[in-house]
Amino acid sequence: MIAVVIAFLIAAYAFFTKAPYTKMHRISALIGLISAHLQLVFGFILYFLSPLGFSNFSGENMGDSISRLYFLEHPLMMILAIVFITIGFSKAKRAKNDLSKHKTVMIFYGLGLIFALSRIPWSVWPQF
Repeated sequence: MIAVVIAFLIAAYAFFTKAPYTKMHRISALIGLISAHLQLVFGFILYFLSPLGFSNFSGENMGDSISRLYFLEHPLMMILAIVFITIGFSKAKRAKNDLSKHKTVMIFYGLGLIFALSRIPWSVWPQF
């Protein structure tokens, strides 16, 4: 997630300063893409092994908001976030000029971050 945030911030800064799209920009977007896909693979492994994931799938758990978050909402939103990030990287590769490359990465990585951050189960994190 940190790599996606960094790639988003680099793209946003480069877009607003009208910087040329360099190899460093492409590599930062690529590292964000790779880390997001690795996170997806680890998430799938946990989803199918965890008692809170796929094994918790039942009609009666749809009424419980926490159970629904774990087995339906969180995985679905994370997959959509990865889809947005992947589309953004692919579209940026094919974009014609530097400004549109930065804009594409900024928009799609930003949408991916919004989707991912919206369905993280923040309530179960330890309180400091």
